[in-house]
Amino acid sequence: MQYLFAWRYFKSKKSTSAINIIAWVSVTAIAVGAAALIVILSVFNGFEDLVKGLYTDFYADMRVLPAEGKQITLDSNTVYKITSIEGVTAVSKVIEEKALLANGDYQSIVVVKGVDSVFASTNNIGKHIVRGVYEMGDVQNPGIVMGAGIENAVGVDVTKGGFPLTLYTPNKGAGFDAVDGMFAFNITAKGVFAVQQEFDNKFIFTNIDFLRYMLSMTPNQVSGLELKINGRPEKIKAAIQHAIGKNFTVETRYEQNKNLYAVMQMEKWIIYGILSLILIVAAFNMIGALTMLVLEKQKDIAVLRAMGSSTALIQKIFITEGLVLAGVGTFIGTALGTIICLLQLKFKIITLGGGGSFIIDYYPVKLMATDYILVVTTIEAIALLAAWIPAKKASQQLLSLKS
Repeated sequence: MQYLFAWRYFKSKKSTSAINIIAWVSVTAIAVGAAALIVILSVFNGFEDLVKGLYTDFYADMRVLPAEGKQITLDSNTVYKITSIEGVTAVSKVIEEKALLANGDYQSIVVVKGVDSVFASTNNIGKHIVRGVYEMGDVQNPGIVMGAGIENAVGVDVTKGGFPLTLYTPNKGAGFDAVDGMFAFNITAKGVFAVQQEFDNKFIFTNIDFLRYMLSMTPNQVSGLELKINGRPEKIKAAIQHAIGKNFTVETRYEQNKNLYAVMQMEKWIIYGILSLILIVAAFNMIGALTMLVLEKQKDIAVLRAMGSSTALIQKIFITEGLVLAGVGTFIGTALGTIICLLQLKFKIITLGGGGSFIIDYYPVKLMATDYILVVTTIEAIALLAAWIPAKKASQQLLSLKS
């Protein structure tokens, strides 16, 4: 019954136009807040998806590292135990080390990553090649694939042959010519990748046998294992950890970049909190509108009491009226926010304006059902609290039908 009364009160013409104006001001404020929340949360989802996509292409689904030190000495059973676990589809051996890449006077500190033939199955770096080819060479004729930032730093052009560069490693047992306490080997640039600045300015890739030779590592020594999986990461991680023991650390993709993901989530919640303040301001308008409605409907309240209506029913009517105001505003706002997001998806109306320096030149958006649930729940909760005060006042009034 309270829903019928609340809807009739919302639609009916009030004796004082100010009541209608204040009511629609609160509806408009709620609509603006709802639309802003939908748009901003969708933009955050878009950027989060973009960043996760880039990290997905660069980082493996899972990796195995030594619990202590920088190297793993593999026995004959370790890789077999991992590959035997359900959900593990590929295992790649990798070696990582800091090095100096030089082209005459042009130099850059890099992380050189030696990879095997399985690496292409665990990592999508190959699809980000912008110049040259994805080719690592062999021990006798090593090649590298470098980030675009490193290409610029050392002044090399892979389209003109990727003339020999010099790679210096901090290994005293490699047996090459010493230069300032480091040891050098000539190497040819084969390709250039562009993922994002963090990777482009830091990493180069070469074949694992060449890097193992430079670092005087034994054939069963690696820096880690990178895995491609198909299944629930936490379940597979637990199975791997149980199989190989505590001498190894197993990390999911989230754990490899947990600081990044934590910051992204924190930023999203901070923006959500700030925009929710708009809804709290709208709640004050709603309190005013409902208070004036209570004064407007004093005779109706008296009639209801005379007919035997309980205090609880009268309170429910005005609480429901607040929820109706919030519901109308929420519907308008979410519809408006959805339209804005769909237009952005279709026509890329709002651009980043970076002059082509960004990976994409428009704001990405992604609509998610959980955002709609969050927005509706937030607005209805605020509306419930705002409506409770005037509803309580209405239920406590002692009125008479006598004029």
